[in-house]
Amino acid sequence: MGGAVSAGEDNEELVDNLKEADYIKTKKVEEVFRAIDRGDYYLEEHRDNAYKDLAWKHGNIHLSAPCIYSEVMESLKLKPSLSFLNLGCGTGYLSTMVGLILGPFGINHGIEIHQDVVEYAKQKLMWFMKNSDVFDDYEFCEPRFVIGNCLLLPSGCKTYDRVYCGAACPPEHENYMKNLLKIGGILVMPFEDQLQQITRTGQSSWETKNILPVSFAPLILPQKTDAPQVELPDCSCRPLQDLCRISIRRILRANVKAEKLKEGMSSTRPKRKRKRRNRYHRRNHVRDHEPDGPPNHVKKEDSEESEKEMEEEVEKPRRNPLQEKIEQLPLPPALKQYLMYYRTK
Repeated sequence: MGGAVSAGEDNEELVDNLKEADYIKTKKVEEVFRAIDRGDYYLEEHRDNAYKDLAWKHGNIHLSAPCIYSEVMESLKLKPSLSFLNLGCGTGYLSTMVGLILGPFGINHGIEIHQDVVEYAKQKLMWFMKNSDVFDDYEFCEPRFVIGNCLLLPSGCKTYDRVYCGAACPPEHENYMKNLLKIGGILVMPFEDQLQQITRTGQSSWETKNILPVSFAPLILPQKTDAPQVELPDCSCRPLQDLCRISIRRILRANVKAEKLKEGMSSTRPKRKRKRRNRYHRRNHVRDHEPDGPPNHVKKEDSEESEKEMEEEVEKPRRNPLQEKIEQLPLPPALKQYLMYYRTK
């Protein structure tokens, strides 16, 4: 279950409700929650439940409740160019939102124990990069996923600026998790029925803050049949042609923004018209896994207002000014496609 009950119709309403309940507090977190549609990470036959504040599980595929992801994103205090490690990265939904904030010079790694879930995450990532309307609005740090048990990282492995663990950490592995942080780094993880924010203040000192009471399924402990160690992705420098692509796209994006400002247009995406208003209420405890039996159904507030049907706006196809700028460059078609990441939209 989640921290609130929602009857959101789409991703926009979900984010509006999370803001209203003060789960989403900052502008940059709001923007990436709007940019990445939670429903895109559901199986099509389960998409109707995507915008409720509930955890979802199907086989090995799992998504935490939206209120939990909101608290995690706020607590990580993300900035461009940081390094991020997602332990139990699942569908890649959280890692993709993080990548929109880290930008092209960050590091975005994820470890997932189930091979089928890693394949699912890679498919969702590929779809986002090739088809999403908002991909060209951001400089993106592409997540890189590896298969393995996150408790089997080698001693002395790379440390990170930000770490999130998506399952309850056993007490005997608390120090293991803390030592994945750089000094000054932040770890967010469920520990002893609390979602905690842990900041490393020195070589052997940490500060801990409880964010929210939660119930998470525990991490899967290593088995004798597991590989002896998990190898993290390398952190090699980007090739020169990739750096050139980033620079050209940055210049063109700045030109598009300047032209919009000159014309008196907003440089941000317009929000879709809300069809109804639903309210969120914080709860004192959040469950991240499926409870036994069906969830309790709570009567919606403002039912009279929600029953009124409002006309839906007819959405016009969205222009992509960045791609238009690239098409106008005096370059061979193959190079233009490279600059557009081979996108067709």
